[in-house]
Amino acid sequence: MAVVNQYLFVGIDNSTAGSALVPFGVNNPIVNETYIIKSLLVTSAGTPTVTVLNNSITTIKSAQLTANTTKELLTQPMIVVGGTSFTVQSSTTDSFDVAISYLNILKEKID
Repeated sequence: MAVVNQYLFVGIDNSTAGSALVPFGVNNPIVNETYIIKSLLVTSAGTPTVTVLNNSITTIKSAQLTANTTKELLTQPMIVVGGTSFTVQSSTTDSFDVAISYLNILKEKID
């Protein structure tokens, strides 16, 4: 089994009011992956609060945003284990953007 490290970025330009964003997509990371999130930037047109869920556990609760300002939500890296979910939720109808820089650790099987 080989391990492959990939430094990646994902961003979502969200205009859907108050919806839960799934930056890595549904069912990601997959079982043979682990994500280490280094940076979680959020920008909003309004002043919502943002909540982040990692494996259905609230990891960041009600981070208050200032209109037209970018805010870093992490003070330490966050690990997202394979086979779990990761979502970012806005409290209001204000649109907001999410930018995530992360390390994807992929365990590949070598036959």
